[in-house]
Amino acid sequence: MSNLYGDYNQKIDYVFKVVLIGDSAVGKSQLLARFARNQFNVDSKATIGVEFQTKTLAIDHKTVKAQIWDTAGQERYRAVTSAYYRGAVGAMLVYDMTKRQSFDNMAKWLEELKGHADKNIVMMLIGNKCDLRSLRAVPTEDAQEFAQRENLFFMETSALESTNVETAFFTVLTEIYRIISKKTLAANDELDPNGNSGLLMGTRIIVPNQELQTGRKGGCCG
Repeated sequence: MSNLYGDYNQKIDYVFKVVLIGDSAVGKSQLLARFARNQFNVDSKATIGVEFQTKTLAIDHKTVKAQIWDTAGQERYRAVTSAYYRGAVGAMLVYDMTKRQSFDNMAKWLEELKGHADKNIVMMLIGNKCDLRSLRAVPTEDAQEFAQRENLFFMETSALESTNVETAFFTVLTEIYRIISKKTLAANDELDPNGNSGLLMGTRIIVPNQELQTGRKGGCCG
């Protein structure tokens, strides 16, 4: 097996819940289908309610199951938010780079995410549909500036052409793993008087120096 895909017969070392958020029709479901099944459905319908898919990967010789949740961006489905965000350790905020409004709404989605999710969640801004070069309505620089200001990773993707999709998901999952594995090591060094590790006592995951790695150039098209 390669170092990217895990052996399904292996025990699962970690399960990471990652949520996809953003306006309707920006391509969240297509990104998920491309990552989880390497598929693209040209007749994709709007997602009704919530669905999730899983994919098992190997990160640093550990078997990680990514549980990716997808929900409709339409306002009438916003009632699902509390359960949707619960337990998430990663989030991908997706906009359509041919629709400026979907990018402008990212601030609203980010506010909602911060209101429901753990404050240390790993976040990435995704500019999807970068195969539609001639229709670009959001300059890469605008997205980079927003990502840097809000402390987000950033990447432009094309679910249709499979550009940067795997890289985007793997970047988020690797960062989650890096944070949690560091925290596990730290917790194991701090035993309580009864000999139990600090991790078992419930410790907060701190994201160290994330701002140094975020907002970097992630464009895929000119």
